[in-house]
Amino acid sequence: MIAVQVERLEVKVVEPFKSYGTAVKLKREDLKATLNARNREAKQMQQLDRMRQRNPSDRQIISQADSELQRATMNATRTTRPLEEAIDEFEKQKIRDIKKIFGEFVTVEMTFHAKALEVYTTAFQNILNVDEEEDLEVFRSTLCPTDYQSRLQIVCANSKSPLDRTGSTKNM
Repeated sequence: MIAVQVERLEVKVVEPFKSYGTAVKLKREDLKATLNARNREAKQMQQLDRMRQRNPSDRQIISQADSELQRATMNATRTTRPLEEAIDEFEKQKIRDIKKIFGEFVTVEMTFHAKALEVYTTAFQNILNVDEEEDLEVFRSTLCPTDYQSRLQIVCANSKSPLDRTGSTKNM
């Protein structure tokens, strides 16, 4: 019964949690790509600011740095929005999965404990049904067969114990 419970827990709880390892790894890679795009955008912004400070009159260099910044911004936006949507969907799915997995866990545990309760109930009923007197009679009959018991009673009734004999000789 316990082996079945362990197997159910592995199939319905452990395995679904294991599958999240791969999903989380993929989401980390997506996040890394987005962070790289954002870092490029920040670097381009710094470069544009430096160009404006060093060469405020050189419109061509500033314009080129500004277009590089726009491309980096577009790239960061293009990678950020799908990542945000994917993370949102991932979180929704994770909540549904966790609900399902823990529901399965509770169901497996309740089934196990319900079966254990059935066994304990049967054991308790069997204990209550024990007839002490009948069991004692069975024990006594096993210990001393009936013909032996009657002989023993006859011998006991017809003889005195050594203490009784000792006491009777003193009175004489």
